[in-house]
Amino acid sequence: MVRRVTRVGVISDTHGLLRAAALEALAGVDLILHAGDVGRAEILQRLRDVAPTVAVRGNVDTSPWGRTLPETEVVDVEGRLIYMLHDRAALDLDPRAAGFAAVVFGHSHRPDATEANGVLFLNPGSAGPRRFSLPITLARLTITPTSLVHEFIDLPVDE
Repeated sequence: MVRRVTRVGVISDTHGLLRAAALEALAGVDLILHAGDVGRAEILQRLRDVAPTVAVRGNVDTSPWGRTLPETEVVDVEGRLIYMLHDRAALDLDPRAAGFAAVVFGHSHRPDATEANGVLFLNPGSAGPRRFSLPITLARLTITPTSLVHEFIDLPVDE
């Protein structure tokens, strides 16, 4: 029996800045999820050069290209459904009842992972320009048909 494992890079709040360290941290992933506030269309193309990329619109993605991004997205990875949106406060459904294994979001620039009712709520933090004294981070998810394991990756601030 072959056990499928998918590595997913999770990034958010790039605000037009894609650090070389972020690209290095995403190398080797099978899929990238961008939870909004992309900032520039070129960011998504550079991410797509690394791996297939799914992105949602953030509150700064107001230009014509940004408005083409969906506000929410559902991604099926190894039979596990992931719900994406930018601001968790806009979540208007019960993720568990909808069958989601995880909710990926951004907006606050604070990395966070909590589990509630069997659903992982994951904010990778901000990978873009530093805001206040918050860290610069992204996350990786290792997904199998039966598990979701996350890790945060700290990126250097000096880029």
